[in-house]
Amino acid sequence: MRVPVVQHTTRRQRARRRRALWTGGELLVTAGLVLLLLVVHQLWWTNREAKRGAERKVEALEREWGGGATGKGGESGDSGTSDPSATPRPRTGTSTRERTTTVPPQPRPSWSQAYAVLVIPRLGLRVPVAEGVSKQDVLNKGYVGHYHGTGQPGQVGNFALAGHRNTHGEPFRYINRLRAKDLVEVETKTATYTYAVDKTLPQTSAGDSGVVRPIPRSIVEPGHGYSEPGYYITLTTCTPEYTSRYRLVVWGRLVSMRPRA
Repeated sequence: MRVPVVQHTTRRQRARRRRALWTGGELLVTAGLVLLLLVVHQLWWTNREAKRGAERKVEALEREWGGGATGKGGESGDSGTSDPSATPRPRTGTSTRERTTTVPPQPRPSWSQAYAVLVIPRLGLRVPVAEGVSKQDVLNKGYVGHYHGTGQPGQVGNFALAGHRNTHGEPFRYINRLRAKDLVEVETKTATYTYAVDKTLPQTSAGDSGVVRPIPRSIVEPGHGYSEPGYYITLTTCTPEYTSRYRLVVWGRLVSMRPRA
């Protein structure tokens, strides 16, 4: 009976293979842990920090305005809205002169400056509105961004806003839950403007600029939008969740404006 002879080179090859497998396994485990930490950072830490920062900014704005806020979650009592589905007409009248006299115009905001508070009672949302839609300077702070060049609150035209749906505070996470006649309030230094949700465009192209025009109307889905001037608000965010391929759009009409006390 012949005894098999195991050569030293064979032992060394087997040892190298074992070391390679062990090293590969360690690298895979390490990579998995790093990816897990990145996911935790994106889904939990950025949300936590952005939400806290946004809450502090809302408090700072209210202090700057001297109080008189409507309260958390939009609990403002009489919003002056008797029929949210009515033709959009400010409670103080539609003439430029009357609106200017009743609600003094506020200074034009600087880039990335937070200058208003968006309140959506149904969602329990209360978040700062800043000028511009820069990710680094606005959206990633948990703020809602105002599309530069679109109208301002209470003005004829389209007050168009963007916000993250996931991560960094995700203020627009649940705007798909908004329904017709739900109220959306915009508080500024001079007044509170109340809009009523009117229409929703569940999905459109990320480059659909028509949804933020003065008379908002999708250029991708022409059956969605408006055909006449009015007082509009537009909320935009990414869809489906955790992607940025498409946009979800919610539109509303102005139903009342109330000067700050």
